[in-house]
Amino acid sequence: MVRQLGELENAIMTRVWQWNRPVTVREVLLDLRSEREIAYTTVMTVLDKLHRKGWLRRERVGRAYRYEPVSSREAYTAALMNDAWATGDNPAAALVHFFGLMSPEQREALRDALRVAALFPTDPGTPDSPESGPESGPDTGETGSGPAR
Repeated sequence: MVRQLGELENAIMTRVWQWNRPVTVREVLLDLRSEREIAYTTVMTVLDKLHRKGWLRRERVGRAYRYEPVSSREAYTAALMNDAWATGDNPAAALVHFFGLMSPEQREALRDALRVAALFPTDPGTPDSPESGPESGPDTGETGSGPAR
């Protein structure tokens, strides 16, 4: 049941991002019914849950609400991965298993993301952060203290 609910949340969020406009429960319901039998109250409950989680904002129009996303699909995906990772007792082991499930293309995308993340450290005081001294940060091949070219 929990997995099905997560799949339904993802299916609804995908539609909201694709349509790129405020949507009603009825619109989402009619579209989902092209794939499966589902009740109005189920869609309404999931949209409300996504609103309470902070992923959708809503505005009352007449007797119905119109829902729209608060952030991007990428931010939503990152939060889902972070939530899943945080639930385990051994995050390092979970990552090893996760990496093992990745395709070569996904591993290359991960390498690219890690290279980009190294350019923008977020924790002051870490060895890569600008606040920790002039020797820190990514190796750009440049010397001196002038602006990067």
